[in-house]
Amino acid sequence: MLRQQDVGHRVVVRRIVGVTGDRTLFTDALGELVDLTETELTIATAKGTVRVPLREVHRAKRVPAARRPHAASVIALEHAADEAWPAPVRARLGGWILRAADNWTGRANSALAVGDPDRTLEAAIDAVGKWYRERGQRPLINAPMPLAAPVNAALDQRGWASRPLTLVQTAPLAPLLAGPARTDLPPVDLADSAGDDWYAMVAEHKGTLPASALSILNGVPEKVFAHVRDTDGELLAVARGAVTGPDRWLGVSLLQTAPAARRRGLGQHVVRALAQWAAQRDAGRAYLQVEERNAPAVALYGRLGFTTHHTYLTREAPV
Repeated sequence: MLRQQDVGHRVVVRRIVGVTGDRTLFTDALGELVDLTETELTIATAKGTVRVPLREVHRAKRVPAARRPHAASVIALEHAADEAWPAPVRARLGGWILRAADNWTGRANSALAVGDPDRTLEAAIDAVGKWYRERGQRPLINAPMPLAAPVNAALDQRGWASRPLTLVQTAPLAPLLAGPARTDLPPVDLADSAGDDWYAMVAEHKGTLPASALSILNGVPEKVFAHVRDTDGELLAVARGAVTGPDRWLGVSLLQTAPAARRRGLGQHVVRALAQWAAQRDAGRAYLQVEERNAPAVALYGRLGFTTHHTYLTREAPV
């Protein structure tokens, strides 16, 4: 059976799915073990994330890694994403980055655990806890998998909780730009600054925007705010794009559509516009971050050609 030290590694799980006569039926799942609790295990497979109750597990074991992203590529992408979402309060712990932004979004209020923290792992976790508690915040650690598997294992032993699994997905820009543009939809207006209605739509999803949120959203030299409005000027969809990192990544974030305007292709329409903007700035690939449990968004991004590069867990210190 699998153990906590197997989290972050490639595994195969044989699952009992039923019985026909005197014959037990099985199915196999192969992928990265991203979570293991007392009642179920979670595997990130090529077709998506699978949760398996432990009572249905017939056999499970770790297997050799295959096509695992190189540590350097995970670190580079995480640093590009951090640059695109710049927390206003920052500190270094060796290679780790400590970030705070008035608790607006987990990304901007967690320690990014990539690289060498310049001390033992136990001492690094203690230092993270002290830094956040001095600021009146609950300590959070962003642990990219499989790179930070040892970090996750240490946090498990300390009783740190896990927020929902996040998929870091990537796609080349070329397929996003392929095919004819939609002429039956309102145009996408790309602006250097966001309108009041843009902020209002984002606030409906992300909560009240403090000053630190405005600092994050506007603190990147190469960023753009997408607005789609109907003929009456009502906002239908929004998104933010940012190009960062030496590899010129396009980061797509805050893609939202008004409830009455959904299922019209506006999401793809906006992403295509952002891809055109980024291609003009020498970007070649795009990334986004989406919770694995957000099935509609994951399905949309899959249709656009996004695949999971790696995953991460945001870990919360015990209260």
